[in-house]
Amino acid sequence: MLSFQNLYENYAAEVYRFAFWLSGDGPEAEDITSETLIRAWVRRSVVRTETLKAYLFTIARNVCLERRRKKKRQVALEDLYYDPAPGPDRLLESRSELDRVKIVLQSLPEIDRAAFILRVQHELPYAEIARVLGLSLAAAKVKVHRARKRLITDRMRREGA
Repeated sequence: MLSFQNLYENYAAEVYRFAFWLSGDGPEAEDITSETLIRAWVRRSVVRTETLKAYLFTIARNVCLERRRKKKRQVALEDLYYDPAPGPDRLLESRSELDRVKIVLQSLPEIDRAAFILRVQHELPYAEIARVLGLSLAAAKVKVHRARKRLITDRMRREGA
């Protein structure tokens, strides 16, 4: 039987990476990862997909969507003392290819982004991606293809090709 410690040690890093790419925010991804592992542990007798890894990704995606729905109802406070100079994190972001990819991925529909991350980052087969996202096999392949095409188009546009 799998203990919580083994569950955490074996899957936390992968769930965190998946959550990070879905949410685009490190602290948010940490919260999603924690909640995912707790939910999986509490309901460990109910695994709805063929692999525990896919089950964890399904939970993480659902947690991310729940949090996103809750955030839509919140209103941000205005910053009265806005600093127009870009901060060090903004300067670094403008120089980093990884951050550019993140921006492009965040502009994709959530389901396309999730399919792409599951395929590229976690190397899940298309059939498992289809099960996790509740899609047909063909739809899962199309979603991954669209994300790849969008990244290539963005890169070519930036390089002036």
